[in-house]
Amino acid sequence: MNPTKENQYQRGVPFHCRHLVLLLLLLTLAPRPVLAARFEVPGLESEMKHLEHWLDSHRVTGPDTTLWDPWLPMSVLWPETTNAPSTSDLRATYRGRLLSRRIDEEGYVSSQQHEGLGHREGWPFPLWTQSRGAGWHFSTAGLPYGPELGVRPATNTAGWTLEGFEVVGLDPSRGWTLRATGRRGMITTPEVEVDPLVAPFLRVRWAGTRLGDHARATLAWQVAGEPGFSPRRQMAFAAPGPAGAFVDAHVPLHRHPEARQTFTRFQILLEDLEPRAEITLQRLFTAVDTRHNINNAAYLQACDDYVRWSGDLEFLRTNLQRMRLALAWAIREFQLAEKQVVLTPWVGHDGRSGHLVAPDGKRTLRHGVGVGNNYWDLLPFGGEDGLATIYYFDALRRMASLERQVALHPEWNLPAGPLRFEPAELVELSRDLQTRGHERFWNESTGRFGGWRDSEGTLHDYGFTFVNNEAIYFGFADPDRARSVRSWIDGTRTVAGDTSVGADIFHWRFGPRATTRRNVDCYFWGWSDPASLAFGAQVQDGGAVLGFSFHDLMARLEVNGPDDAWKRLREILAWYAEVREAGGYRQYYAAGAGRGTLQGGGTAGGLGLDAEFFESVLVPQSVIYGFLGFRPRLDGCLIAPRLPGTWPSLTVRDIRLHDVLLDVTATPALLRVTVRGQPSRPLRLFTPGNEQSKVEIHDGTIEVRLAP
Repeated sequence: MNPTKENQYQRGVPFHCRHLVLLLLLLTLAPRPVLAARFEVPGLESEMKHLEHWLDSHRVTGPDTTLWDPWLPMSVLWPETTNAPSTSDLRATYRGRLLSRRIDEEGYVSSQQHEGLGHREGWPFPLWTQSRGAGWHFSTAGLPYGPELGVRPATNTAGWTLEGFEVVGLDPSRGWTLRATGRRGMITTPEVEVDPLVAPFLRVRWAGTRLGDHARATLAWQVAGEPGFSPRRQMAFAAPGPAGAFVDAHVPLHRHPEARQTFTRFQILLEDLEPRAEITLQRLFTAVDTRHNINNAAYLQACDDYVRWSGDLEFLRTNLQRMRLALAWAIREFQLAEKQVVLTPWVGHDGRSGHLVAPDGKRTLRHGVGVGNNYWDLLPFGGEDGLATIYYFDALRRMASLERQVALHPEWNLPAGPLRFEPAELVELSRDLQTRGHERFWNESTGRFGGWRDSEGTLHDYGFTFVNNEAIYFGFADPDRARSVRSWIDGTRTVAGDTSVGADIFHWRFGPRATTRRNVDCYFWGWSDPASLAFGAQVQDGGAVLGFSFHDLMARLEVNGPDDAWKRLREILAWYAEVREAGGYRQYYAAGAGRGTLQGGGTAGGLGLDAEFFESVLVPQSVIYGFLGFRPRLDGCLIAPRLPGTWPSLTVRDIRLHDVLLDVTATPALLRVTVRGQPSRPLRLFTPGNEQSKVEIHDGTIEVRLAP
C-alpha cells in the first residue's frame, strides 16, 4: 500500500472503524417523553433532572458487539420504563445476543463487529491493503470499504491458473464461479510477495453448490527460494459445504512450522467433488490477526450483569457451560496461571510499536507490528497487557461468585459439568494477577500504572487515565497505589514529562484526558502520521471519552469520598446543562471557541460523546452504583449507600431487580425499600457487614438501620 493511501486512512479513520456509521445512533439530546422522577435529592431537583435526561437520552440498545458488553447491559437493564426501548425489550434483546454470541470450538469469543478485512471474528481492521498483504476481491458485496483503501472488485482473473475447473462467470455482485470437471481441482493465485508477519491467516470467503458431503479442501503455499508446492507446506481446512451459502474459512498459517518465509503463491486444492460441483469464490486474502484479547472477559462481565439484574436461571442453564468455556480458554490462551498476567501470544500483538522512530526523527513503519487488542484500537496494547489483566482480574472474581452461588443453591438445577471451576481457585488466581500485575505494570517513577509491557520489556506509560481509574474501580489497585493515582489525576501531584498536568487534565470539562503525555511514536502502523494532529485532537492522544467519566467518578468515590465525587459530578452536570441549552453535542461543539472537535460518524476528532460512543450512558450510573451503592445479586441485592455530606437523602425509583420493582431511599442512618410485586423465588436484602442477611424482599416496605 502506498504512503498516500496510508495517510488517507490515518486522516479519515480514527479510533473505531469509521464504517461503524452503518450502526450509528446519533444522539441529539432531542426531547423525549417525560419520565417520572427517577433520581431524587432534596434541594438538587435541577441537577437530578439533568441526570434523568442524560440516562434516558443515552439508554439505547446499541450494537450487537462484544466491545460494549462491559458497559451497556449494566446501564440499561435496571431502569424500569415502557418508553422505547422498554426495559422488557432491552432484557430480551441482550438475552438473545448473549446466548447467540459466536464462540469458537476452542472458546474464543468473537468481536462480532461488522465485516472487515482482518480475522472474521476480530476487529475489522487493520486491512490487508494497509498491511502489505495480498488479496483478491471478485466481489465487494457486503464490504464497507472502497477504492480509497485499495479495495476494488476484480475485473479479470489474469495470473490465476485452474486445473479441474471451468469458468462459469465473474459477477461483481456475487463472485467468481467455477464448475468442477472432475473429482479434483486446483485454483492457484498469481505471484505475490508477502511477509508472514502480516499474514498469520489466509481468509477465504466462498460458497459451494452440489459439492457433496465429502468434499475436502487443502491450502498449499510457495515460499521465496523454494519454487513449487510441497506436501510439507499444506494445511487442510473446511470446504464451503453444499448449500450455496457464503462462509468464511480461516487457515491459521502461523501455526505451521513451514510458514515462516515470504509467501510467493497460494493454491487451493479441492478433492472428492461431486460431478459438476460449483464453487463461488468471493474473496481470498491474507489477514492480520485482529482478534481482541479482552473479548472473553467482556462477554463474562455482560453475562454476569445480565443474570444479576434479570435473575434468569434458564439463561444460566443454557449458557453456563459456554461461559466456563470462555474462561477456560482465556486462562489457557493467555497463560494466566503461569504468567499471572495476560500475555498475548498472537502474531503482531507483542506490544511493540508499529513505528520505529530514529534519533533524528526519521520514521519507519513496521507493518504487522502494534496490532490493537481493545477499545483503544490505535494503541498496541499487547505483550503483557495491563488493561486486559485488570479485566480478567474482574472476570475471575465474577465467575468465582457465580460458581459459589451455583454450589449454594442446588435447587436452581444449574449444570455442574463437564466444565466447572472451584470458586476458591478462581479467587486465588485473581489475587495472583493483582500481585504480579502490580509488579509488572506499576511505574514507580510516575506513581501510576502503565498500559502494557512489550516483548522487549518496555513498560508503556502515556498517562493512561482510563487504565488507572479502572484499576481502582475494579479493586485491582491497592489503597496506596489508588491514592497515588488519584493525586496525579486530580492534579495535586505533577508527573515529570507529562504534557498535561494539574487542572489541564480536565481541560475538556466533562472528564479527564484519556492520556496526559504526548504520544507521537507508539501506534499500529496504519496510524501513520500522529504528529500531524495536535495533542487533544485525537481521542487516544490527549482527547477524552465522555462515558469513562463514570470510572473517574467511581474512583473518586473510592479514594477521595462522596463529597469529592459529587463536586466533580456537579461540574459535569453544569457542562451538560450548557450542552442541552445549545441544542445538543453537535451544536455545542460547532461553536468552536476552543471547545474541541467531536469524533464519530466517520470524522476524526478528539472527543467521543455521541455516534458510536454508546458508553456515554455510563455517567448517570454513578448514582445507583456509586452514591446508592446498589449491587444486584442472584439471591437479592446489596445496598451500601455513600452519600455526600450535603445530601439529606437519595431516592432512586423504578429499579427492576429480577421480577420486582424497587424504590430505594437512603439517608445516613436508614434504608427504606418499597417493593412492588412478589419475587418468584426467595430474595434477600443485604447491607454492609450483613452477608448472612435474614431480611427477605417482599411486596411492601422494608426499613433497615444502617451501621454508623
